[in-house]
This record gives sequence, structure tokens and C-alpha cells, in this order.
Amino acid sequence: MKRVLVIMTIALLSLGSNYSCSKDESNVDEKITAADMDQIKAAVESGDWRISVYSDDDIDETNDYAGFSFTFNSDGTLGATDGNTSVSGAWSITNSDNSNDDSSDDDIDFNIFFTSPDIFEELADDWEIVKYSSTLIELKDVSGGDGNTDYLTFEKN
Repeated sequence: MKRVLVIMTIALLSLGSNYSCSKDESNVDEKITAADMDQIKAAVESGDWRISVYSDDDIDETNDYAGFSFTFNSDGTLGATDGNTSVSGAWSITNSDNSNDDSSDDDIDFNIFFTSPDIFEELADDWEIVKYSSTLIELKDVSGGDGNTDYLTFEKN
């Protein structure tokens, strides 16, 4: 019986090492840098996206965007539609490394700009990219005023 357990343990450990994630599939513990910008841009520009999480000051407002499909165009325009309502905005990914920062790390921002309606204006910000893949982009923003953290996640439709 011990022999079977040892063989199964070895087999499971060797299988586990074959399933490590590449940066494209999961960027959990790695710092997003300027080197990632082109890959993120290419992923976001391919296909339509939906908001799967939007938390504003710890209040879940995801349902405000239910049914909306977002398109990030290569010319920097951003569109959102639910089939009845269409909203236009802009987007970009920028390296806003600030020499005044204590950190020498890049500061890569996912910028969203909408001027109306109000619920879309809430999305307008320079978001920090927390995690990305070809089907998911997780963003966060720490408010300079009150220190609250907002979260925004787009998933590919």
C-alpha cells in the first residue's frame, strides 16, 4: 500500500510541474511592466468584453453594466453597447512612471475615459493593471482622496 502511495505522489508531483502558467495565461504574482504593454494592448483589442466585477468603495455595482459589451479599438476609441444604448469613450495603456516615486518599478496604467452617462463616468480613471490574460483583465484604483480601493474586471465575451 505504501508503495502505491509513493508512486501516486511522484506521479502527481511530476504532473503538477507540467501545468505551470505562462505570463499570458495568468499574471498573478508578477509585476506588470512596460514590456507587457504590447501584449495587453493586443489582447484587449481582440474581441468584445464585459464587466464581470465593478466595486466602487466596497459597493458592488457590477449590475449597472449588465448586458453591455465593450470594444477597445486600436485607434484608442472605446465603445459600449447593450443593443439599445451606445456609449463612446477612449482608452489607452500608458507608462506613467513617476520619478518622484520611491519605487523604480514601472507604473503601467489602463486609462478609461467616458464623459457620460454618469454610470460610465464612474469608470473613467487611470487604473492599475493587477492581472491580465487573453480573456481577463483585472484593474484597481486607490483613491487619492479617501484611500478607498475600486476594482474593475473585464472578461472576454
